[in-house]
Amino acid sequence: MKPRPPTMRGKRRYILVRMDPPGLDLDGRELYYAISESLTDIFGDAGVARIQPSVVSCGEGYAIIRCTRSAEEKVIAGLATVAYIRERKVAIRSILTSGTLRSLRQHLDTLRDGQSFPERDVTFQGRPWISVRFRGTKVDLFEKGFKNQERLFLTEDDLEE
Repeated sequence: MKPRPPTMRGKRRYILVRMDPPGLDLDGRELYYAISESLTDIFGDAGVARIQPSVVSCGEGYAIIRCTRSAEEKVIAGLATVAYIRERKVAIRSILTSGTLRSLRQHLDTLRDGQSFPERDVTFQGRPWISVRFRGTKVDLFEKGFKNQERLFLTEDDLEE
């Protein structure tokens, strides 16, 4: 059987998404199930069959999702409704939509280059914390120790230096 020529194949779109909070280690299968479930809730089984969502790659806080052409806005709407994966609170934000994987991977490389910040030990509210800076002005504080560990999410405006 011959493969279909490119002019007869279905067109695809690829969506680069960021998963918050950073450092959440997700498997592509878990992400697919969460996206598929949210799309089924919104558009039904027939709608999901037309959209054909798929997770192409997943890791390090980013993922690439594939769908049919003209369905990317439906997928982005479905991503906004995903609140939990594996009983952990998560937010999935779309960054870029493209027709090729190459352009998304190039954009992803530029995003990863700009987010390497060292961890620092800080004192906040009289307790020792480890501060981790992520994209832009977001700073996360992780309490030192393993008992009663707490996470704080701050911006640079909240910090006193």
